[in-house]
This record gives sequence, C-alpha cells and structure tokens, in this order.
Amino acid sequence: MWRLGGLALALGFLTLFVGGGGRHAIGLVLKPMAEELAWDRTLLGAIIALFMGVTALSMAMVGRLTDRYPPGAIMAGGFLLSAVGVGAMGQVDAAWQAFLLYGVVFGAGNAAVSITPVGVLLTRRFGAHAGLANSIAISGMGLGQLVILSGLALVLVDVGWRAVFLWLGAINLAAFPAMLLAVRRERAAAAGDASPPGGLSFAAAIRTRGFWALMAAYAVCGFQDFFVSAHVVAFALDHGVGQLFAGNLLAFMGLAGLIGVLAAGWLADRRGPLWPTVACFLLRLGIFALIATTKDAAAIAVFALAFGLTYWATAPLTVLFVRDLFGPRHLGFLSGMVTMTHHIAGGLGALVGAMLFDAEGNYQSVFLLMAVLSVAGGAFALMIGRRAAANSAS
Repeated sequence: MWRLGGLALALGFLTLFVGGGGRHAIGLVLKPMAEELAWDRTLLGAIIALFMGVTALSMAMVGRLTDRYPPGAIMAGGFLLSAVGVGAMGQVDAAWQAFLLYGVVFGAGNAAVSITPVGVLLTRRFGAHAGLANSIAISGMGLGQLVILSGLALVLVDVGWRAVFLWLGAINLAAFPAMLLAVRRERAAAAGDASPPGGLSFAAAIRTRGFWALMAAYAVCGFQDFFVSAHVVAFALDHGVGQLFAGNLLAFMGLAGLIGVLAAGWLADRRGPLWPTVACFLLRLGIFALIATTKDAAAIAVFALAFGLTYWATAPLTVLFVRDLFGPRHLGFLSGMVTMTHHIAGGLGALVGAMLFDAEGNYQSVFLLMAVLSVAGGAFALMIGRRAAANSAS
C-alpha cells in the first residue's frame, strides 16, 4: 500500500510544503509592512481575515470537486492562482490592491493547495493507515514553514518585505509544472480508487449533533491558530526580541509542528482521533496561561515552540473524524466544510487580535480569551470523539 501510494503521498507532501509553508508569510512582514505603508494592524488583520474567509469558502467547493475529479489537477490550478496573487503583493501601495490580490486571488488559490484535496486523496488511498499518511503529508506544512519562512526571514532582513512576496510567488509558480507532470499518472492511479458509496447523505450528516460539535471544535482551533501565526512575530518584536530571532519563531513553530502532527496521526490510527485532539487543547490551555503571566524572551520562545507542537496536530484528524462519523460518501465536501469553518474562525482570530491590540496596546486580553477557548475546544472534542470512535469500531 505504501509503495503503490507513494506518488499520492509525494504529491500531498509537495502541495502542503509549498501551500502550507508559505501561507503565514504575511505574519513575518506584518510590522514592517504596516510601518512603511502607514497601515494599522487592524487593516492588515482585515486583509488576513478576507484571505481566510475566501480560502474557507473556496474549500467547500474544492472538497466537492475532489469527490468528483482527480485532486492533482485541482492542486495544479491552485498553485498557478496562488503564484499570481501572492507574487503581485510585492508591488502594492494601496489597501484595495492587497484586499484583491492577497485576500481574494491568493485566498482562492490557497484553498486548492490545502489539506482538503490532500486529505481526501490520501484517506481513500491508505485506508486504515490514513492517519499516518495524512500526517506525513501534513508534516510538509511544518517543514515548509521551517524552510520557506527561514529563507524569507533572511530576504526580509537583507532586501525588505516586498521581496518576500515576490519570492513566495516564484516558489508557488515553480510547483505548478511539477504538479502537471504528475496529474496524468495520478488520474490513472485514482481510477481504481473510487470511494465506497456508503455513508450518510449531506442532509443527514448536518442534522447530527456530531457535525455541529465538530464544526465548533475546529472553529476554536482555527481562531487560535491564525491569531498566533499572524501576531506572534509582532508580539515578540513588541517585547524587544531581535528581528531575525522573531522572524524565525514561525519557522521553528513549523519544526515543532513536524513532531506534533506525526505523533497525532500515529496515535489516531491506533486509538482514534479523540485523544490527540484533547491533548492539543490541554497543551494550549497551559501555554496561553504561561504567556499571559510572563513575557520575557525565554517565555516567548517556549510559547512558540509548545504551540507549534499543536499547530498541525488536528489537521490529519479532520478527514478521520468525518469518515468515522459520516462515512466516505461525501468525504471531500464535509471535510471541506469543517476546514472552511476552521479558516473562517482563523480570519476572525487574526482580526480580533489586531483590534484588541489597537484598542489596548497589548495582547493580554487575547491570551486570556484563548485560554478560555482551549477549555471549550476540549469539551467539544469530547462530545464528538467518543461517537466517532464507536462508529469506527462498529
């Protein structure tokens, strides 16, 4: 299975290495971009929120398409659209341009190079080993965040924030032909891998309590994820951390994420997706409590690395929860809706964090809010996890 699925796994890893690794680059340039263009953080938070909203809304359609067409073709188109949108950000001088290019064009392209098509592809191909297969592919996000953002941090220091966007556009464009070369082979391989027809209809699935608990848990997760990714560099700079060290926080969060996501997928294949999700929210409760009480450089580094362990941990669990709760009939569409909710909430997290900072001059209230939400997220996970595990065992 692992040998035959090698191409699919390679496609998924490459997609998430580039698409996921560069998604949070705007957090790297948040402060210098705001200062040069005389934009406040609320405006940039709104741009990020639009990006997340467009990405999220597009993911439901991407999921629907992956129920019908080869995911490789969808991902190839996503890379091309992403290259245009984010690459042109290096030339912006007006807010409307950033809203259009980053918020709309890059947002739509990024949805097509996300965990939704990758997760469906690998869950169909690997069956009982889907958790680990998805984790390996999603570890590309962590490795991509380490490699791409580390490189872009050097570009930022040496050249400036505009060059960061130009390089990121070039990276997305370079991935496009690689995907096209693999599409024909992947289409042929996928022809014999149609998912079984069993499972709940879409109408039946959304009438269950499990569906809404799942949406709520991932909304909490997304709200926290994108608040941290958008603001942790600026937060560190506000507290006197050096620019290069602060810029590399995102990269090292990605490195920690490699460990977390692989552990989550391995455990999910053996015990189901419940306990990795609960552990994720418990760890977040502890680290948000930590950073609310102390903000020296060591605490900021510990916060970033510990949060990084949880950063991608729930990503490979999305399709597993959907599969176990509702069956494979609408795996792409339902997974896309859950991820859509995660990203919409993520945009709100980035925006709320910016608004509270502009209102109060610090992130203290946001950290306290995140600690409370960690408790809520764990409770929602407990609501859905046991039912998913019971369905999987039956």
